[in-house]
Amino acid sequence: MFSKACEYGIKATLHVAQQSSEGSRVGLKDIATAIDSPEAFTAKIMQQLSRNGIVDSIKGPNGGFEIPKEKLKTIQLIQIVSAIDGDQLFYGCGLGLKQCNEQKPCPVHHKFKAIRDNLKTMLETTSIEELALGLSDGLTFLKR
Repeated sequence: MFSKACEYGIKATLHVAQQSSEGSRVGLKDIATAIDSPEAFTAKIMQQLSRNGIVDSIKGPNGGFEIPKEKLKTIQLIQIVSAIDGDQLFYGCGLGLKQCNEQKPCPVHHKFKAIRDNLKTMLETTSIEELALGLSDGLTFLKR
């Protein structure tokens, strides 16, 4: 459903959020290791997240990535998905047709639209803070 870059972007943001809630900045190598992603690929993802205001990038010897604690409540999953994958997921055809719409639906249009709408609602109503708390409490995991 999400691109590999988006999956890594969500994982990276959650890792940074978890570390930020504990008062730590996290470096690129640590993020790549934590999310099991190639470092160069992780760097591109972190650049997109930083450009879109999802994470803060701090340069220098004590630098790294962080998310201010007050910002954790306001970042929703949809912001990460939109920053990396755009919004085509919420408007595209389930079969990839160019002309699929309400007036000329594909065979899965109405069923896919309902799933797509539910996914969008979940992404809009789920904060990074909520998910990071699950990680910190050991209720959820980023690695198998």
